[in-house]
Amino acid sequence: MPSFSWRVWQLVLLLFPSTVTAEESSLLDGWHDVWLFRFLINMLGYSTIIIPGYLLISYFKRTNYIETGSGICYPVIKTCVFGGEAKTGLSEDVSIGSRNEGDSGSSVRQAIKLVFCAAGLQVSYLTWGVLQERVMTRSYGALTTEDEGERFKDSQFLVFMNRILALTVSGLWCILFKQPRHGAPMYKYSFASLSNILSSWCQYEALKYISFPTQVLAKASKVIPVMLMGKIVSHKSYEYWEYFTAVLISVGVSMFLLSSTASKHPSTVTTFSGIVILIGYIVFDSFTSNWQDNLFKYKMSSVQMMFGVNLFSCLFTVGSLLEQGAFFDSLAFMTRHSEFAFHAVLLSVCSACGQLFIFYTINQFGAAVFTIIMTLRQAIAILLSCFLYGHAVTLVGGFGVAVVFLALFLRVYARSRMKSGRRSAQPLTQKV
Repeated sequence: MPSFSWRVWQLVLLLFPSTVTAEESSLLDGWHDVWLFRFLINMLGYSTIIIPGYLLISYFKRTNYIETGSGICYPVIKTCVFGGEAKTGLSEDVSIGSRNEGDSGSSVRQAIKLVFCAAGLQVSYLTWGVLQERVMTRSYGALTTEDEGERFKDSQFLVFMNRILALTVSGLWCILFKQPRHGAPMYKYSFASLSNILSSWCQYEALKYISFPTQVLAKASKVIPVMLMGKIVSHKSYEYWEYFTAVLISVGVSMFLLSSTASKHPSTVTTFSGIVILIGYIVFDSFTSNWQDNLFKYKMSSVQMMFGVNLFSCLFTVGSLLEQGAFFDSLAFMTRHSEFAFHAVLLSVCSACGQLFIFYTINQFGAAVFTIIMTLRQAIAILLSCFLYGHAVTLVGGFGVAVVFLALFLRVYARSRMKSGRRSAQPLTQKV
């Protein structure tokens, strides 16, 4: 069965035969090696779902369907287009988190919970990071040292695998445990879903062009893009120490990148394409977090957010994969290489479990403790990757890494001090 991209190319040849030479047409066989072409094809696949959805939503809003509609489809359309409740300004997670922070509990029990959360996050995301680099930078099926084997190249399929399991886990969680009444229009999850898919795709794809430590450092330096996106999307304002730590992070990342030298191993080389893809990852991921922050103004739990975003992510990715013919190609790759199938499933399990540990940690200990745990995870991930895959880090580069994580810890410390200052000042305000 010919893929969607092949049919598009045939149409171009029929309509504009004089503009395409025989040499250029032969390049189609290697189209999957050009990341920009794959990105555009993916976007074309997503648009076949986004455009009809946009037209339907515009139609229902224009005709004021919530006032005039009826019938069996009315509850579904109302939930998807209009939602059930107005914004409250306080999410269920925030109220639960504040209640838990107020509960003292025993010190031993809290310490056990903290160790459990830290261990769960470290195991989930360290395993996920190591497997991610293994899948995208190493070959499968090599029988001898001279045999190069076969590499898996479709990053979108890995995104789909992660999202389908996360959707299943969050759906079961919502069924088994009571959740607050949902109020956000379902279509609003599609914005965060699309940007989340694109950031995940860029994250996998970038590993073909940059080293894993470089990618981890770029993740740690997302502070500035997130702050800029927060000003654009949420109109947020920031304190002076936030700008100071953001500059420190930028200096540290620059030191690491400029000191990195290309070695004989291809996975340690940082290319221009890798930098472009990495910038795309940072932009998309920054938008995702800020858009989700806006959605939490509706009364919802984090698991409901997880379900809504992953629902659209599965819809987008499976539609695009089927249109390209890449879905069954990826399944065939899994059947040929059982080791890859095991790695892909384990990646999905780590991703889903990691999300649940994130929600539980923030719920029990707050965002500051969670940030410290994840900062430690990023540092350990760099050291683990260097140990397993032989990435070289120079003295200047190592100093840059230290500057980045020092800035992150300063950021966490300043935020916790500011929050404690607000809590101590609150009773005085009430007495006055």
